Amino acid sequence: MRVIGVGLTALIALGIIIQLVPYGREHDNPDIRNEPNWDQARTRELFFRACKDCHSNQTEWPAYSFVAPMSWLVQRDVEEGRSHFNISEWGRDKNHGDDAAKMVRESEMPPWFYLPAHSEARLSDAEREEFVAGLIATFGEKTEHGGGHGHDADSDH
Repeated sequence: MRVIGVGLTALIALGIIIQLVPYGREHDNPDIRNEPNWDQARTRELFFRACKDCHSNQTEWPAYSFVAPMSWLVQRDVEEGRSHFNISEWGRDKNHGDDAAKMVRESEMPPWFYLPAHSEARLSDAEREEFVAGLIATFGEKTEHGGGHGHDADSDH
């Protein structure tokens, strides 16, 4: 029993100490520079329901995102998501909107680990189909040959 007590005490101490790591607690939402011209309001609505926390500058930071080690994971996911595709900075170089429809169609987005804490991001099959069509109409879609068609970050959005 003494070993369990020492182990538990060490675990609690470690949990307190890791809170001192500065990464992952300074959450910011930069200004919105530009937003794409959505094909319709419904596509925008579905995007903000399922994708905005990682792919816009309008992230809603949940309470657990301020406590390490979850804060580290959330911060990394948001930074990575914004770097690949950020609708709040539409028009910047390398904003991969043409990948969005494929990622949603193949259920890669929203990621499975995001859904348990964000039930609003779950899309029915019909919503998923509607959303994919709207993403293609808004951003285009990357073809098998690597090139996109439709709208991209350099278009007049």
